[in-house]
Amino acid sequence: MKLAGFLLLAAGWVIVVAAVALLGPTPARAGFVLAGLGVEALGLVVVIRSHLGFREETE
Repeated sequence: MKLAGFLLLAAGWVIVVAAVALLGPTPARAGFVLAGLGVEALGLVVVIRSHLGFREETE
């Protein structure tokens, strides 16, 4: 899962950079940037959750 999280982080970064480089200042660029940031956030959550592991509750 850590690998998937890091790949999501990289993919989100690529989406943001490609949107800024290829699209003009339009609402479409803002949408792609927000989507890229969402993918990065999802990747960060996956990395953090896989790093912490599953915690078993002890009663």
